[in-house]
Amino acid sequence: MPHAISVVIFPGFQLLDAAGPIAAFEIAAAFVPGAYVLGLCAVEPGLVRSSSGVAFETQRLPRLPQVDTLLIAGGDGVREAQRDTRLLSFLRRAGARVPRIASVCSGALLLARAGLLDGKRATTHWCRVAELRREFPNVSVEGDRIWVRDGEFWTSAGISAGIDLALAMIAEDLGASVARDVARQLVVYAQRPGGQTQHSDLLELGPAGGRFAELHGWIRQRLGSKLGVSELAARVSMSPRTFARAYVAETGVTPAKAVERLRVEAARSLLDAGALSLQDIADRTGFGDIERMRRAFIRLFGAPPSALRRTGRAPASGPARAPAPSPRRPPAPLAPIESARVRAELPHPRSSGVVRSR
Repeated sequence: MPHAISVVIFPGFQLLDAAGPIAAFEIAAAFVPGAYVLGLCAVEPGLVRSSSGVAFETQRLPRLPQVDTLLIAGGDGVREAQRDTRLLSFLRRAGARVPRIASVCSGALLLARAGLLDGKRATTHWCRVAELRREFPNVSVEGDRIWVRDGEFWTSAGISAGIDLALAMIAEDLGASVARDVARQLVVYAQRPGGQTQHSDLLELGPAGGRFAELHGWIRQRLGSKLGVSELAARVSMSPRTFARAYVAETGVTPAKAVERLRVEAARSLLDAGALSLQDIADRTGFGDIERMRRAFIRLFGAPPSALRRTGRAPASGPARAPAPSPRRPPAPLAPIESARVRAELPHPRSSGVVRSR
């Protein structure tokens, strides 16, 4: 039987949060006919307008026994969606009955509001990481990941990361080779090279005008020095104990973890430049030895420095293209998926920007 996927949206959803994964599953079903059946649904069926103004036509929320994967989009409308008791009730029921539940971007806030992520590891868009940690302390937030799986719950980072999430699901459902074929059609990486971090860790450690912004710049200039809690506390004229508490409250991470992240970020930049040996990089960034640096890279990027050096660099003109399609399966026009075919109409400047399913 086809694997039934229902994508849930709400007013003010982010267009690509829904469209990206839908496109990936659509193409997978073209390679493996009958693999997936797709549905787009909302609490109030009918036209649901995205944050861009483009509207999607939706069905009512599905009967849960008929759903194999439930995927929740994110977007600017997520704050209002968290107040919708009908949606939250539906998600709670789904948590007990749907084999696989996923969110894209800030959709993780909806899963957390429904209590589904308590005691679970999760991620979200980098600009929502602090909010997710603050509002839902029972969720173990991994803010530097592209996607996270904890049992039947899958969460992804912002917007385009929903495609990464869908490719990981396709690999689990249909095999890695099908996921690679889908990635080629989408002209994206089957797995992003160079690790899974979302962005510069300096961004996640606080705003430019934040309480410890000057300290972060000072740390970055002295990564090869000793940077323990005592040294950092002295820099900001605080006792080590008071500083450690204040730092965690401001950034969501311990001082030691922050220093490690900044060292890894600097090491990664030197690694991409390609001019230094691994030992020289470890010395310059304060790791001291290659093994310590290797463990830190695996924690943050999921791969050691040596692997990232082989795969992480791209030509100066831009990211490398995805490999050409395999000769054993030449590209062909994709067959339509009757149950989830979507026709996009480019709106006239004065039109309503409607996308209808047919």
